[in-house]
Amino acid sequence: MQLTIRPSTQRGLADHGWLRSRHSFSFGHYHDRRHMGFGHLRVINQDVVAPGRGFGTHPHRDMEIISYVLRGALEHRDTLGTGSVIRPGEVQLMSAGSGIAHSEYNASASEPVEFLQIWVLPSERGGPPRYAQAAFDTSTPGLRCVVSPDGRGGSLVARQDFCLYRVLLPEGGSLDVPTERSRSWVQLVAGELLVNGAGLRAGDGLAVEGAASLSLTASGAVEALVFDLL
Repeated sequence: MQLTIRPSTQRGLADHGWLRSRHSFSFGHYHDRRHMGFGHLRVINQDVVAPGRGFGTHPHRDMEIISYVLRGALEHRDTLGTGSVIRPGEVQLMSAGSGIAHSEYNASASEPVEFLQIWVLPSERGGPPRYAQAAFDTSTPGLRCVVSPDGRGGSLVARQDFCLYRVLLPEGGSLDVPTERSRSWVQLVAGELLVNGAGLRAGDGLAVEGAASLSLTASGAVEALVFDLL
């Protein structure tokens, strides 16, 4: 088993005034050959967008794009005619397929919005673009599959063989995450967490290879995302 911590403080940084973004992997003007992605996982950006600001309409294709809001509200519009607002507890999945254009704006005129934007390479190029969004209960601690290739447990369906789990744990809580594939990535949103003995703080990522399961123990209340990847 191999564990590699990606410290939050070592991520790439883009600061445009209205947007402050931390990049776990190479993105935009930030390029690091050591951090180009992990398996099919290509992008994890932690974005903070100023009130009333955002990303104007721009195109994507051949990418599975997941938005996970940490605080505030994110307004989405796209060329499929979708208009929605994503808030904490909700997950958005846009399968760009053969091509889609969308915009993302802070829905508030007074408060920032902070969210993770995640890109996963699809198993095949092309296909019709799709949009899906779902709310997942945040009142019960534990493990919840939020994205999968088969829609298990009410999860959103992606065009790639991976599962994304949301983890909520109280202080001192623990659980085991069985892995079906060869790689795992843990992105810690809040709290402090031990994963198979590796200590993580908020914003840290952890690449795991060759583990049959992940053993998680929380220090303080923990929110985390766990990717089960090929």
